[in-house]
Amino acid sequence: MSKPLYIFKLGTTFADTAARLGDFEEWTCAAMQPLNPPLMVVDLLKGEVLPLPHECAGVILTGSHAMVTDNLPWSVALEQWLPEALALEVPVLGICYGHQLLARAMGGTVDYHPQGEEAGTVEVQLTPEAARDPLFAELPMVFKAHVSHSQTVLQLPPTAVLLAQNAHEPHHAFRLGRCAWGVQFHPEYTPAIMHDYLKAQAPALAAQGHDMLKLTAAVCATPHAQQVLQGFVQWVMDH
Repeated sequence: MSKPLYIFKLGTTFADTAARLGDFEEWTCAAMQPLNPPLMVVDLLKGEVLPLPHECAGVILTGSHAMVTDNLPWSVALEQWLPEALALEVPVLGICYGHQLLARAMGGTVDYHPQGEEAGTVEVQLTPEAARDPLFAELPMVFKAHVSHSQTVLQLPPTAVLLAQNAHEPHHAFRLGRCAWGVQFHPEYTPAIMHDYLKAQAPALAAQGHDMLKLTAAVCATPHAQQVLQGFVQWVMDH
């Protein structure tokens, strides 16, 4: 690879989680292994400058504790950057917040999920279109994934191809064009990270009616979700 794969860090995790388990960009790097592409991390919250799209072999947009509808300055700047990147066919993988921002940047609609937060380890089902997708074709029709989100893509961009969904979340994964994907789930989470998120959010989740004992007991490894991230990195390295 003559250019680096960029990780755009769009947020930071809980302070206690970061101290013990690391942060979004570290989880993303760990989930790539054993792949080892040249990497650059840009922390948008710290005001670091976005590279020009043509300087990127590919881009991963991390999750965030912010909300897309907050329209924070760094988020708006990235939202304006993304259409040019997609026009140049820069490979992009948006995760959770990144998935939502990618969708809105390309004409979709994002807001709070009408049924509240989705959290824990859940089942995700592929659509028929996934069988023809470079990242999803080798996955089982139903697989486990870690989730933690209050906002959602209410409406996909007009040209998006829906790849995955479940009973709570109708837009768990989509593709735009040849090489841009959004995933609402977290392929970089481990069971330890998911447990931390459930613990930190337990009061709020319980107030929404979630059974915390059931959510906690359901946490497990999610190798097929991780395979999506690894597949994206391999795709970037091969192209």
